[in-house]
Amino acid sequence: MTGPGDDRETRLPEVADATADGPLAVLVARDRAEVAIASLRAEGVYDDDRRVKPVPDGLVALPVTGPPSETGVRRVVRQTDPEPRAPDLATLLRERGWDDEAVERAPSSWAVVGTVVLVSLTDLDESEEVAVGEALLELHGEADTVCAREGVDGELREPDVRVVAGIGDTETIHVEHGTRYALDLSQVMFSPGNQRERVHMGEVTDESERVLDMFAGIGYFALPMARAGATVTAVEKNPDAFRYLGENAVNNAVLDRMELVLGDCRDVEATADRVVMGYYDAVDPAPGGDAEGDDPAAAGRSYLDAAFDAVVSGGTLHVHATEPADDPWRRPVARLEAVADDHGRDVTVLDRREVKSHSEGVVHVVVDARVD
Repeated sequence: MTGPGDDRETRLPEVADATADGPLAVLVARDRAEVAIASLRAEGVYDDDRRVKPVPDGLVALPVTGPPSETGVRRVVRQTDPEPRAPDLATLLRERGWDDEAVERAPSSWAVVGTVVLVSLTDLDESEEVAVGEALLELHGEADTVCAREGVDGELREPDVRVVAGIGDTETIHVEHGTRYALDLSQVMFSPGNQRERVHMGEVTDESERVLDMFAGIGYFALPMARAGATVTAVEKNPDAFRYLGENAVNNAVLDRMELVLGDCRDVEATADRVVMGYYDAVDPAPGGDAEGDDPAAAGRSYLDAAFDAVVSGGTLHVHATEPADDPWRRPVARLEAVADDHGRDVTVLDRREVKSHSEGVVHVVVDARVD
């Protein structure tokens, strides 16, 4: 899945010529709808009041307020049958005969990742799941598949998803603030709730910096930082994620600023001004160690040990963790201080951020720390 798609002009029978009456729309390939929507929004010409409409030949009609000048499209047309954007999921389900009790069990949130809608479905039977999926496809005309997400498993962060509606194509391209992420949601994880943190990493990284991303995945943080001009060593252990990491480096035109490494980040020798540890368990001691740091010599080499070995004096660590919501900072900060002491270095906490709720009573947090 490479490249932005084909921009050839295509004539469709149910869409009027641009000279006819009616609001404007642009035709693009369905698999690049999100890319085009992001670009149209950046131009200020995307119309959020109308629905995205599927049309023949694998295309969609995206509503616009005027012809785009920067976004590649196949054709600008006028719609003879524009439809207002569907109001909300609850309204659609009630139109399908759901009563208030059933609507109450429907999901209240979901995420659109490229052409795939990701949603958590609980307390619904199979027919209700299908009904929710079909309603979400009506709400999001740019999407063609709805997947129920049921968690991420293991050190390789492999997702557990089920297709509940649509054509079942889980490979897509997702766009955030100009960064393009190609991925297959049945093979690699993607957390929509981390968007703000991904954008943040691109904003805080300087052009001259050397960055080590210890758990790069498909390039969640590595790509924004490389696009900001940093030189990034991106390490990933999951072969499926690593394949997309390489593809995304090419698609974002940053391959010349990235060193891609398939393997365990603890085995990588690197010198970095900034180290990103985006794996929740990265703060844990190595097997044989003690969480309170009473006997660090008894432990093997932990991920934090590898991070301290790589970061230069004055450099920054970005440490992700999942912690109790009522006490999220004690453990990651204590681990940073214990490992810093073990390495004969000083650590100063620069920032603490709560990224999102992870589960009931548990939050995803990030601690930024300076190492001297």
